[in-house]
Amino acid sequence: MELYLISILLASIFIIPFALKTFSPYVWMDFLYFGDLLRILVTYGARRRRRPLFFVLDRFLEQTVACPDKLFIAFGDERHTYADADRKSNKIARALQSQAGYTSGDTVALFMGNEPTFVFTWLALAKLGSPVALLNYNIRTKSLLHCFNCCKAKVLVAASDLKEAVEDVLPSLIEQGVVVLLMTKHCDTSGIQSFLDKVEEAPDSPLPRSLRSHLSFKSPAVYIYTSGTTGLPKAALVNQNRLLTALAILSSNGVTSKDVMYTNLPLYHTAGFFVGFIGPIETGSTIVLKRKFSASQFWDDCRKYNVTVVQYIGEVMRYLCCTPKVKYNDKDHKVRLAIGNGIRAEVWKEFLNRFGNVQIREFYASTEGNIGFLNYPGKMGAVGRVHFLHQKLFPYTLVKYDTERDEPVRDANGLCIKSPKGETGLLVSKITDIAPFEGYAQNKEQTERKKLRDVLKKGDLYFNTGDLMRIDKDNFIYFQDRVGDTFRWKGENVATTEVSDILSFIDCLQEANVYGVQVPGHEGRVGMAAVSLKEDGEFDGSKVYKHVVSYLPSYARPRFIRIQSAVEVTGTFKQMKVKLVAQGFDPGQVQDPLYFLDDCVKSYVPVTAQLYSSILSGSIKL
Repeated sequence: MELYLISILLASIFIIPFALKTFSPYVWMDFLYFGDLLRILVTYGARRRRRPLFFVLDRFLEQTVACPDKLFIAFGDERHTYADADRKSNKIARALQSQAGYTSGDTVALFMGNEPTFVFTWLALAKLGSPVALLNYNIRTKSLLHCFNCCKAKVLVAASDLKEAVEDVLPSLIEQGVVVLLMTKHCDTSGIQSFLDKVEEAPDSPLPRSLRSHLSFKSPAVYIYTSGTTGLPKAALVNQNRLLTALAILSSNGVTSKDVMYTNLPLYHTAGFFVGFIGPIETGSTIVLKRKFSASQFWDDCRKYNVTVVQYIGEVMRYLCCTPKVKYNDKDHKVRLAIGNGIRAEVWKEFLNRFGNVQIREFYASTEGNIGFLNYPGKMGAVGRVHFLHQKLFPYTLVKYDTERDEPVRDANGLCIKSPKGETGLLVSKITDIAPFEGYAQNKEQTERKKLRDVLKKGDLYFNTGDLMRIDKDNFIYFQDRVGDTFRWKGENVATTEVSDILSFIDCLQEANVYGVQVPGHEGRVGMAAVSLKEDGEFDGSKVYKHVVSYLPSYARPRFIRIQSAVEVTGTFKQMKVKLVAQGFDPGQVQDPLYFLDDCVKSYVPVTAQLYSSILSGSIKL
C-alpha cells in the first residue's frame, strides 16, 4: 500500500505540471506574476512606512550614493552620470532659490522638449518641494495659456527654442505676475529672464530635506495634461503616492540596472515620463534619451548605445515595421524587451517576425485613471490579463454601453448592466482608498463627469475610463474603442470640442462636428470634420489650411473636411457622429464635397477616387 501511494505521488508530480500546461496554460505565468505583485506590494508598503517620508526623489538619491559614476543619461554625444544629474539639478535648484518671485514649494510649469535639462530641472524642483506642470511643447496660444493657468503656476521655465511660443502668451503671463525663465544665457525680450547664466554661476551644494518637509503622499507631484470632452486639455493631478507606485513600472517587468532604456516618447506624456524616466530611477538603469521618435534612426540608436529595453505606442511599432529593410540583419540588436500600449495583433506578429525574439509587454493605463492591466503572458492583441486577485484589489467591471446615446445602459432600477464575458462593454473601476481618482486641477465639473454613480448598487462610485473593452474566455482583456468626444491619433488624445472651437473661428464656417475615422494600416483614428458653411460663404481651402496649421498641433488637425448643408444633431441637440464615422472619407459613399489636408500645396484639396486610393495604399502619408 505504501509503495502504491508513493507511486501515485511520483506520478502526480510529473503529471500535474503537464495537465496544468494543457488545461490551464497560463497558471505558471499567473503564479510568477502574483509573486512579482507581492514583492512590489511589500516594497511599496515598506517605503510608505519610512520616516521621514520617502518619495521618488529619495530613490534617485539612493541610486546616486550607490552608483554615482553609473551612466544615467545618454543624449547624442552627451553623457551624464547619476552624480552629474545630482549636481546639475542642485545648481538649477540653487538658481531658483535666489530667483525673485519664487518660493520653495511653488508650482512651476516646465515647457521643454526631450533633453537632459528637462530631467535635471524636474529633479531640482523635486528637491525644492515644488509640483511641476509638464506642458506639451506642441501647444500654442490659447491652449498653452489654458494649460498654464490650470495648475496656478508661479513660474514658467522654458527651453530656448520655445521662445516664440512663450512670447505669444507673454502679455497674459506678465499681467498675472508670472516669473518667466528661459534656458539661455541672454534674452533681450522684456518680461523674459535668461536663466542658464544663473544656473552656471550657482553652487552645486546639496539642498536640505527641510525644503520638502511640507510634502505628504497626497501632495501634488506633477500635472500631466490629457485631452477630453472639455475642448481644452485637462490637468490630471498625479500626487506623490501615485508617483511612488510608478517606480515599479520597469522592475515589475524584469528590468535591472544592467539594462539600457531607450526613451523617445515625449517626457511631458504619461508614457514618456513614467516609463521612460521614473521607471529607470527605481532600477538604476541607463536612459538613452532621444529628442523625438525617428523610425529611420531607431535601430541605429539601439545598436549604437546597446539598448536592451524600448518603449512604444502602437504607432511606433507600425512605423518600424514600415521602414525599408536594410542591408544588414534586422535582428542584429540587443533589444530584449518592449514595453508600451496600443499595438495591434497583426503589427505585433510582423514586428517579431522581422526584428526577432523581443518580449513585448503590452499594458493598459491612463494618466488620471485608477485601473491598469498588464499582458504578462504576451498574448497577441490583448492589453492585459484579469484574475481574482486584481479584481479584489482594484474592483472593476464592464458594463453595457449605448454608443448612440453615449451613455451606459441601465435597468429598471437605474443600475448599470454587466456585459457578459466575450461582449464589449465600458470599463469602469471602483473608486476606493487603494484606487483613488484625484481628478483634474481647477476643473471640478470635468472631475465629476468622470465619476459614475449607482453602477452595481445604489450609492457606489466608479471611475469612467471612457474605454470600451472585451474579456475573452481565457480572461484576457482587449481594448475595443474610445467613447465620447475623444479619439487617439499619432499617440495623442485629440479633443474634438477643442478642434471644433478652433474651426469655428474660420470666417466661412458656420458649424463644425469633429470626429475620428479609421484608416487601413494606421493605429487610432485620423481627424475629420463635418462642417456647414455660412450663408453665401465659400470654402477656401488655402485659408482653412492656414488657420488650422496656425492653431492646432499636427496630430489634432482634421485631415479630412466634409461639407454638409447642415450639421446633423440628435433630439437632444448633440452632434451625431456614429453615421459620419461609419461613412469615413470614401467619396464612393459620401455624396457631400470632401477635402483633404495637403501639406505639399498648403491647402485642403478635393478628395478624388485616385487620391482616396493613394491614401489607402499608403502612397500618401498621413
